[in-house]
Amino acid sequence: MKLSGSKNAWGLMFGISLGLLGGCQSLPSLEGRSQTGALSEAEASETTLGQAISPRAKEHPGESGILALSNPRKAFAARTLLAQAAERTLDVQYYIWQDDITGTLLFQALFDAAKRGVRVRLLLDDMNTAGLDPLLLALDSHANIEVRLFNPFVHRSFRPLDFILHFSRANRRMHNKSFTADNAATIVGGRNIADEYFGASENTMFADLDVLAVGPVVNEVSQDFDRYWASRSSYPLGDILKGSGSADGRELSEAVNKINNDEDARAYIEALRNSETIKGLIQGRLALEWAETRLISDDPAKGVGEASNEALLTYRLNPVIGEAQTELELVSAYFVPTKVGAEALVELAQKGVDIKVLTNSLEATDVIPVHAGYAKRRKTLLKAGITLYEIRGASAQADATQNTGPFGSSAASLHAKTFAVDDERLFVGSFNFDPRSAKLNTELGFVIESPELAKRVSQTFETNVPKNAYLVKLSQDGDLYWLAQQNGKLERFDTEPNTSIWKRIGVYITAKLPIEWLL
Repeated sequence: MKLSGSKNAWGLMFGISLGLLGGCQSLPSLEGRSQTGALSEAEASETTLGQAISPRAKEHPGESGILALSNPRKAFAARTLLAQAAERTLDVQYYIWQDDITGTLLFQALFDAAKRGVRVRLLLDDMNTAGLDPLLLALDSHANIEVRLFNPFVHRSFRPLDFILHFSRANRRMHNKSFTADNAATIVGGRNIADEYFGASENTMFADLDVLAVGPVVNEVSQDFDRYWASRSSYPLGDILKGSGSADGRELSEAVNKINNDEDARAYIEALRNSETIKGLIQGRLALEWAETRLISDDPAKGVGEASNEALLTYRLNPVIGEAQTELELVSAYFVPTKVGAEALVELAQKGVDIKVLTNSLEATDVIPVHAGYAKRRKTLLKAGITLYEIRGASAQADATQNTGPFGSSAASLHAKTFAVDDERLFVGSFNFDPRSAKLNTELGFVIESPELAKRVSQTFETNVPKNAYLVKLSQDGDLYWLAQQNGKLERFDTEPNTSIWKRIGVYITAKLPIEWLL
């Protein structure tokens, strides 16, 4: 009894301490927050981008022009040059934005646009902004820039405290990625803003996919951005950092000067100058795939746990996958199908649909618990005849210079999120096939009715994927093994290739834990 009472006393004291800490700080009121909206379609048509796109759009009524951005440096250049081409508005929304080479240069591109009179709205999820407050304040100090944070952390110096005191809110993040200029052109896909997504990092590189879009789907993206900008999770930066001091453009200029004086950065910047994507778009000579394209996204109320099932991206995405008649090729960096998802894929396979999945191997993944969530479903999927590929680490790939089709060049880790159905339609966006994307994070993507683009995914599975990924198989004894193409021969691995026993033990233990809903 005495021991029990002691535990209760300590628990009470700990609870009171947390309550006091939580009571010291809280999120500010949203009352009086400014209300702004996207540029109207009529206003957009008057801009240089709008005037360049309008004649081509009229030739393809009801369709949007799509350009796949698989090359990482071209994907970065497209964003930079789109910011330079903007005349009226830039609406930018991201989950991660680092203060490295690419992040700093894009911050500068937004600041330069503001100095030209462009209204810039920057909405960032607050999960990964630690250390960015001075640069964000520098941006927000400009009269033409407003920065907002999605589900911001109250305790800036010790963010884990928010997970203790406000877990439900802090655990819900905005995973959307979009970059829209003048409501005339937008970039949507899987890339965050950091060097590893754009081929500027020597240590890590993610294979990923974005699309540049023009036409009617751009206005859908703009309207969706407005929903998030006005949502109950979107807080003006100045209200969150009140009392943190003021800033101006000097902090950003100093950061850019450091980048410009870095030899590796200068070489990267020089390589970007050769990009013709946006110039070709303005001059009307950029080759685009015109197709019916629709935006699907989560209701931003998901950020506070109040979105209905019908308002979730998965509600609209499931019928697209379920309509598969012959083929489904799925690419997901963080593939955690769960029991229900695995059963749905098995049911499709039993109906005769040829299903192929490409995800990260244990060797290549950057999130071990996610791999554990996937690993526990492998045998179920393989028994149903589903083909599983796991991308190899860059050093283990058959040809480190080999381009992997729509997913960019060979890289240390896969980050793309896309799937193709029946060689007829393609999905590109931020959605990972995992419980977190389905239930916790907000997501966004395009469904593109383009046989041409869908077939590129199929061709990649036929040609490039087998060269740079392990084919996972199931032996007659029910054991997993992995096959890899090496110098024209197949090499067999009976354990997860190029991994230590401790890493494999860690995956085995993690797979047993009841944490799948958090992945």
